[in-house]
Amino acid sequence: MNTLEKAKLWLSDTFDKETRDAVQALIDSNSPDLEDSFYRELEFGTGGMRGIMGVGTNRLNKYTLGQATQGLANYMLEQFKGEEIKVAIAYDVRHNSKEFGKLVADVLTANGIKVLLFKNHRPTPELSFTVRDKKCNGGIVLTASHNPPEYNGYKVYWNDGAQIVPPNDEAIIKEVYSVKFDEIKFNGNDDLIEWIGEEQDDVYIDACIENSTYQNVGKENLNIVFTSIHGTTYTTIPKALEKAGFKKIDLVKEQMIPSGNFPTVESPNPEEPAALEMAMDLARITNADIVIGTDPDGDRLGIAVRNLDGEMQLLNGNQTNTILTYYILNEWRKQGRITGKEFIGSTIVTSDIFYDIAQKFGVECKVGLTGFKWIGKMIREAEGTQKFVCGGEESFGFMTGDFVRDKDSCGSILVACEIAAWCKANGKTMYQYMIEIYEDLGMYYEGLINIVRKGREGAEEIQNMMKNFRENPPKELAGSPVEEVKDFKEQTSFTVSTNEKKIMNDIPASNVLIYYTQDGTKVCVRPSGTEPKIKFYVSVKDAISSEADFKDKLKSLEAKIQDVKKDLKLD
Repeated sequence: MNTLEKAKLWLSDTFDKETRDAVQALIDSNSPDLEDSFYRELEFGTGGMRGIMGVGTNRLNKYTLGQATQGLANYMLEQFKGEEIKVAIAYDVRHNSKEFGKLVADVLTANGIKVLLFKNHRPTPELSFTVRDKKCNGGIVLTASHNPPEYNGYKVYWNDGAQIVPPNDEAIIKEVYSVKFDEIKFNGNDDLIEWIGEEQDDVYIDACIENSTYQNVGKENLNIVFTSIHGTTYTTIPKALEKAGFKKIDLVKEQMIPSGNFPTVESPNPEEPAALEMAMDLARITNADIVIGTDPDGDRLGIAVRNLDGEMQLLNGNQTNTILTYYILNEWRKQGRITGKEFIGSTIVTSDIFYDIAQKFGVECKVGLTGFKWIGKMIREAEGTQKFVCGGEESFGFMTGDFVRDKDSCGSILVACEIAAWCKANGKTMYQYMIEIYEDLGMYYEGLINIVRKGREGAEEIQNMMKNFRENPPKELAGSPVEEVKDFKEQTSFTVSTNEKKIMNDIPASNVLIYYTQDGTKVCVRPSGTEPKIKFYVSVKDAISSEADFKDKLKSLEAKIQDVKKDLKLD
């Protein structure tokens, strides 16, 4: 069927009048949105789906959400036969999130499944925590993370509190795509809904404090600036910081107001310095030691601290995670908790410094594909044999302990502020502590290059770029010959100098390429699974002997990243 034929199917009585009218308006106006709304089905991927809200098969709406939830319900009814099935549902501040949350609850209860539904916005990690705390069979969160305001999304969690992974993800996808729109049960049963709220916040916050704090040094003297960037963490982070003993907390009041429009920022992404601009301005007034911001669903965190010039500087995700991981493992070692049966979690696009940290402290570093669901899978598979300490990925996500099975800004913020307070009490900054770690292990520095290509043509262009990089890998990057090419789609590792190809089957297949040069430069090429982007993760390294070396080494590593960009023709 062509796009118009697909659109006309949405004019039947299966769809409500509002939907039919909206589709007819697209047809009558011959709108360019018609093509993008119907040219494909919105992909229900291995963790859920994310897309622009609106009518059509390639949009997030009542029917695509209903189809996904009906498929999930069918699968759960098969998997948990004879049990009372419970599913927790949370949602963020985005447009329609609350309505979508109730709609999803209605589909589940119409299928006889009990629902624990949050009364108002809550962070994604609290949903992950609640699944295990309330012994649920699964969980759903309505969020599009830090995407623009026109987006929303749907993530599915299993009974371990982690996002779905094989074999459940493929089986659920199969069920979802077998559901016809006229088979969705929308007539919910409110008697099967249990509403939850602030009482659950307290249980979650107490667990964050228990699992993410180690010592009580200088907390009363640390000056903190926090912003939720209009997102969900207004419900948890200020309360958690106060309960953990921090006294000087200044909030960016304009940004503590939840809003799906994110009115004070272009993008509510704490990875971008612009998103923390108002917090930085407040930090200058309050003489803050640390600035913290979270994304709309409260799983990612951005941290800024004072650099060697005394200016506030946003750390990248690898830097933040390096500091947190090193500190936590050092505390575990001091407490005699490292036995050799512990591990930390990382991902293939994250800095290789985590191998070095793991080796220093005598633990294993396990590495998986991008996304915290793979770290959640590591934890589940290791239960009973190995203890998970902490884990993170470069995209500003971290988790402390296994009480939450997804990246968790609350626990991560508590330990970050503890480190900042301990540093201040010892006459140094968190930034200087980071440099000390580099002196110990070597200085790693990373850059991320995003190339955005929107729509159908953009998706094809990204596909062609990956094809070209796969068939014509670079021979040299920043003056160093490429020594190894890892192709995670083909699951092969090719060593250039020996002309030897090996099979890699310890990590599931994924459309990702990694190049390693002889001097240790690492470049990862990966299309985004949630945004119209292709991403290039560049990691370079050098030895550093003192704080005095740091600025010069930083400049040379930044220049090296620029050379890599030129060699990849990304300028």
